[in-house]
Amino acid sequence: MKNTKWERRLEVVTHVLTHPTTTPSLHSQILISTLLPSNYYTIDSYPPIFSSKSTQLRWALSLFLDKVSRFGAPPTSWRSKCPYHIPPPLILAKGVEEAKWEDVEKREYVSKRMRKRRLGNNINPLVPILVPNILLLSLLLWNPYPDEN
Repeated sequence: MKNTKWERRLEVVTHVLTHPTTTPSLHSQILISTLLPSNYYTIDSYPPIFSSKSTQLRWALSLFLDKVSRFGAPPTSWRSKCPYHIPPPLILAKGVEEAKWEDVEKREYVSKRMRKRRLGNNINPLVPILVPNILLLSLLLWNPYPDEN
């Protein structure tokens, strides 16, 4: 990427931003592969068409492992969890309702979000402090490696 011109980089970034998709068309793949050298791909969904076989196999294996890790579900990002963004996300995350733009519905959505509990666990804050200290104190009182003298 260091030896590519800024115009080509800008053209690639513009194309990717103006055509957001999780499955790029063949035209997009060929455009990206001709504008950028094959070893500088920053976008995992675009295959290295004009690269060596090992690069193509590595890309195919990484794509397969990514899909297997998600159990075939479509990829979601932080934008997928925000239904009120403009433009709206291409794919909504699981459990997120579609945006409703009436004032009353927006108020209900905000009040529902505010009622949700804070993400985290309900552990007493003394527990993470006391447990390690008690373990260290027990090592002072009880020697796990007694002297053999």
